[in-house]
Amino acid sequence: MLPDEPRSSADRSSEGGPPGCYRHPGTPTGISCTRCERPICPQCMVPASVGFHCPECVSAGHAGARRATTRFGGVPAVDGGLVTRLLVGVNVVVWVLAAYVLTPRLGQTWSLFSAGRDILGGPAGIADGPDQWYRLLTATFLHLEWWNIGLNMLVLLWLGPPLEEALGRLRFLALYLVAGLGGSTFAFLVAGDWMNSVGASGAVFGLIGATIVMQLRNRGPLAPAVAFLVFNLVVTFSRPGIDWRAHLGGLALGALTAAGLMYAPRERRGLVQGLAVAGALAVEAAMLLVGMSLYGS
Repeated sequence: MLPDEPRSSADRSSEGGPPGCYRHPGTPTGISCTRCERPICPQCMVPASVGFHCPECVSAGHAGARRATTRFGGVPAVDGGLVTRLLVGVNVVVWVLAAYVLTPRLGQTWSLFSAGRDILGGPAGIADGPDQWYRLLTATFLHLEWWNIGLNMLVLLWLGPPLEEALGRLRFLALYLVAGLGGSTFAFLVAGDWMNSVGASGAVFGLIGATIVMQLRNRGPLAPAVAFLVFNLVVTFSRPGIDWRAHLGGLALGALTAAGLMYAPRERRGLVQGLAVAGALAVEAAMLLVGMSLYGS
């Protein structure tokens, strides 16, 4: 006779008793995983809708589950307005520094200033070259008057949280920065031979455009957002001292970027959204280079 093959304690029973747990062979159990039917002890069993599952089957089920996302692919967050409030905080801090602490130096070095080669002493500011291109971004966080920052931050607090909740924090921040840069680069393209402006209005107008795109995508009411846009355009072109170029540039780049983020097909969402942001940055880089050819050194 051939000797019996050795068996593990999970497969054999002691004198006809229950088998041992597949993870703890020395622990007999009468419970099996309802998926793989391996014996599991009370320490390993995971309650399920029907019976119990072993840890490996539970892990395999979680691995196949789809990760929860926001409406347009972002990571859900309990606090949907965190980035909005952080942006408001940064703007307020910069305003206090520029208006009361580092006066007038911060306003002079961070503003959207440009003087072309045909201006006496030019080129200066953005037109002077890459060392000054940082102004395209810093100017979007710079305010010198309380009413200017007050109006911009009120609109940001109103429009920001719904967009941030729908897009997710990273996509919302990208939208805000791209819109702000769009306003700055378009202003430089149009008036880079002589200009000096500040404010987050370009980014805010980008959020207005993104809100309209989101309403179109969700088939929501358009009238409030369109009426708000029309009102702000009337103010833009009726009051002196407002940089309409930054407003229109931010509006256009914000709306176009939002369209790429919100209309991206689900199966290629990450790729299309990344290309949308990269495409907007490429357009802004092109405007900057054309402006440099017109006004720069």
